[in-house]
Amino acid sequence: MYCPQCGQQQASESLRFCSRCGFPVEGVLALIASGGYLGPYLGANQERSARARGVRQGAVMFLLGILLVPVLGVLYHFAGGSFFGVVLPLAALICFVGGLMRMLFAAVFEEGKPTVRVTPGGYAPPLIGMPAPGQALPPATANPSPVSRARAATAELPRPPSVTENTTRLLDKDDSKQR
Repeated sequence: MYCPQCGQQQASESLRFCSRCGFPVEGVLALIASGGYLGPYLGANQERSARARGVRQGAVMFLLGILLVPVLGVLYHFAGGSFFGVVLPLAALICFVGGLMRMLFAAVFEEGKPTVRVTPGGYAPPLIGMPAPGQALPPATANPSPVSRARAATAELPRPPSVTENTTRLLDKDDSKQR
């Protein structure tokens, strides 16, 4: 695959960004895979996951409790009581505790949004000059170096003298002069 912005050949189809210009190549893969329709990639017409729906339901229950319990409390005070005396604590328990428990249950036990790996469906990259699928690097002969020189025969090079050889030689001269 080639970058649509700079034309750089991508090493593999699993890259998310172009290595030369930084263009988001993942969006191009999604566009090719969906046949030119970007709706699911951009987030349009996607259903919420079970986890997101559960957390949202719990939040709505909790907010409903914030509105409903004070109204029932006022009605209990003005109506003098018997029916609202039972409904008020029940509404508070269901809305506040039930809302929090619903959010906790959804966050811990329900499945989140599935991760979808976008792979090109009907797209076949040009095969001329491209490495075989599964190879990350081009073959070694793809870019030969323009200047070729003979390699040095390292076995015939003399070994450099030791750092301490000169000092040892000087000490040997001093010993011969002292005798």
